[in-house]
Amino acid sequence: MARDIQERIKRLIIDRRLPSGAPLPTEPELMELLGVSRNSVREALKALQAMGIVEIRHGFGTYVGPMSMAPMIEGLTFRTVAGHYRGEESLLQLLELREAVETGLVTRLAGRIPEADLAELDTLVERMEKESATGDVRADTDRAFHAALYRGLDNALLSEVLEAFWDAFHRVRTDLVDVPQDPRITCIQHRAILEAVRSGDAVRAEDAVRDHFGNIRARLRSAHRR
Repeated sequence: MARDIQERIKRLIIDRRLPSGAPLPTEPELMELLGVSRNSVREALKALQAMGIVEIRHGFGTYVGPMSMAPMIEGLTFRTVAGHYRGEESLLQLLELREAVETGLVTRLAGRIPEADLAELDTLVERMEKESATGDVRADTDRAFHAALYRGLDNALLSEVLEAFWDAFHRVRTDLVDVPQDPRITCIQHRAILEAVRSGDAVRAEDAVRDHFGNIRARLRSAHRR
């Protein structure tokens, strides 16, 4: 029954083509529309809020939520942490998922990245090189590079999924494993990815991404053995 009410509210959002931030019918209106009790409506809305589908603003009403990847990130993060403490190589598994997606996509980018994005990628690699001279490459610089790299695919959903994988991996890695890093290698590998996609060489671009993930994998395995 509870799941059915959730599905009917989701169908209402779809049928009315309501965008994020649009107000939903009030509780009494939903009760009448769905033919259910106030408690049933409230429980369904709470469940949908946990998924990011609706947003309950106390004192103001209920609105269509941001529909972000936050629940997916939380699920990936929790699953990876739980697996780690069960003795599984869950962090490596999450890394392999990222690698599979990114290597499959980078060949489509070779020679197709707009000049403005190439210029941004150049700037980010230069920032990495400056950061490596004084310590480690910052995580937000690394994240910005990968986000800018795949932006040229012009697929908002894909960008969100990649961000979710990145965010879950780095949150868990930071909490669970102290991964040694050679910032010079990090810079060299990101520069290699950039030059491969700039040149239009799809095979070299895929190899460069695989090398990058191979380096992360080796460092993770090294950290696990310590």
